[in-house]
Amino acid sequence: MSSNPNDMFGVYVHWPFCAAKCPYCDFNSHVHRGPFDEIDYVAAYEREIATAAQLAPGRVVQSIFFGGGTPSLMNPQSTGRIIDAIAKHWTVEKNAEITLEANPTSVEVDRFKGYRSAGVNRVSLGVQSLREGPLAELGRRHTVDEAIAAVRIAQSVFDRSSFDLIYARPKQTLEDWEDELKEALWMARGHISLYQLTIEQGTRYFDLHKAGKLAMPNEDLAADFYELTQELTASAGLPAYEISNHARPGQESTHNMLYWRYGEYAGIGPGAHGRLMINNQRHATAAEKLPFDWQKLVKTKGHGMVVDDVLTWEEQGDEFLVMGLRLKEGISPARFTSISGRQISKTQIEALKGYGFVESLPNGNLRVTDKGFPVLDAVVADLAA
Repeated sequence: MSSNPNDMFGVYVHWPFCAAKCPYCDFNSHVHRGPFDEIDYVAAYEREIATAAQLAPGRVVQSIFFGGGTPSLMNPQSTGRIIDAIAKHWTVEKNAEITLEANPTSVEVDRFKGYRSAGVNRVSLGVQSLREGPLAELGRRHTVDEAIAAVRIAQSVFDRSSFDLIYARPKQTLEDWEDELKEALWMARGHISLYQLTIEQGTRYFDLHKAGKLAMPNEDLAADFYELTQELTASAGLPAYEISNHARPGQESTHNMLYWRYGEYAGIGPGAHGRLMINNQRHATAAEKLPFDWQKLVKTKGHGMVVDDVLTWEEQGDEFLVMGLRLKEGISPARFTSISGRQISKTQIEALKGYGFVESLPNGNLRVTDKGFPVLDAVVADLAA
């Protein structure tokens, strides 16, 4: 991992297709039925990578992340072609982290060795629950046994792997979660992601919640879930390095850190977002979300970008705070000043310290405390004001 966060560069590759849409998911994912020419589709990724490299030449890639959708529905050969295209147009660091998101269905797990041969060296599994009832309610297409088998296979095929769980689910008790999390931590090796269930607009869960058919934990119970999660993971040797991500020291996700340290990254594929430095200006880019509309755009223009905004200093400062304060290492106030051209108000910092929400570290970094994390949005708003 680059020691200078300003030098961090990664590539996010979005594969938009899923076998089914989960009721809690608001990502850009699409269920496609019917004929599909994957070879021709991947050619659009190769073309968009070439265009992105013209905009941001000479970069050294520290991480490549295949997200989705469900990238493990992609042919391993397709993954290899995309990795080769990235390596053709940029320099890929020798020890670059190359992650692929996968579901724990047997079909996808059967492809793991193919992905490893294609260059993938880390896999992130969307397990979501180790209980059959909740798995069905979350719309997952795998069983608990398949999930456990997938985690073990991933650990045998890849040196580094991670899996996700969702907690603070409807009807879940703290006791239920304690049992489930202890099982998960017994299985985990270097990294685990634990997300509190949130209700996002545009999802089936949002409609059910609005209709009063989905009861979520209240704020106090949600805070108890979070606290329990921090205690159990820390005692298992996988402390949080970010609100929802836990790792043994040295096993943090390079790609995650790149985002949160406000590095630079190219977004490739339908709906992918990027942050690129072009002519000393930071650009926020986003691609067309509909998979085949994106493909048509790439064929005609060489890229699928539909948003390309130059961020003001103030916007960059706000993004830096939103991202960096999620991290246990906190942020450098000096870097905030160099990015935004302004200083964080000492009065605001002292007021938040008075509440016990933030603290200063010996290296000068400012970080949010465990007490402050449940109210992170408010803390960020205060510091950005």
